[in-house]
Amino acid sequence: MLAPAGPDRARLPPAERLPPLTAGTPREQPAAQLRPPEGDAEARALLLEGGIDLEGRMLDASNVTLVGTIRTAELEAECVYKPVAGERPLWDFPDGTLAGREVSAALVSEATGWQVVPPTVLREGPFGPGMVQLWIDGDPAVDLTAFVRSDHPGLRRMAVFDAVVNNADRKGGHIIPTPSGHVYGVDHGICFSPDPKLRTLLWRWAGKPLPLAALEVLERLADDLCGDLGEALHEHLTRREVRCTQQRVADLLRTKLHPQPSGEWPALPWPPF
Repeated sequence: MLAPAGPDRARLPPAERLPPLTAGTPREQPAAQLRPPEGDAEARALLLEGGIDLEGRMLDASNVTLVGTIRTAELEAECVYKPVAGERPLWDFPDGTLAGREVSAALVSEATGWQVVPPTVLREGPFGPGMVQLWIDGDPAVDLTAFVRSDHPGLRRMAVFDAVVNNADRKGGHIIPTPSGHVYGVDHGICFSPDPKLRTLLWRWAGKPLPLAALEVLERLADDLCGDLGEALHEHLTRREVRCTQQRVADLLRTKLHPQPSGEWPALPWPPF
């Protein structure tokens, strides 16, 4: 796990707008000639290798969340950067681990093939190590308050994914329906607790049988968690947290049901949006 940045790091920005800050590869041609990444593999390469120009801060986020542009000589995209040094201490999660949990959620998302989480990496940035994620534009025509109550298959896959990663904060604002119809989820910093903490707006299917396609994905995921995926998660999570993730998948395969609220933990995030 990455440790919080030390006192020699650049000071975290308090303002909503920032002067451009560049790290890594300089721009080698006008932005108009750069193209967006095509596919997740190209996006991850851009996130790992590109220079970051920060443009602002999302002040409504609990932790320092910076937005800007990331570019190489050929590619350019908008991104979100969350430095470890800007993580707010929590009583129930170890300090300095939220960025790694975001990356772990992306690894599980990739293994499922559902693309719930946008391409996400852990790397050095202008304010030290942190999570860098591809920015996703949502569909402005979608009414989120109505959408989260719908039977959209992307939401149902997300509900299963959240049960696997033990997502403690699936707010409406963390759900991004896109113009193409795909649904992304963001803000997975408080996932993978070894204790049951599932808090979500997506209880529509609670207690209902899991779709056959989801069970097939979970069977593959169970194998992956005992192999390469489990090893990759160990870089960011404790062994107990990985074992509990394996157990959650095993429980879903055993019951073949969407989980229900436990009654021992608040079922809904607050605020919900």
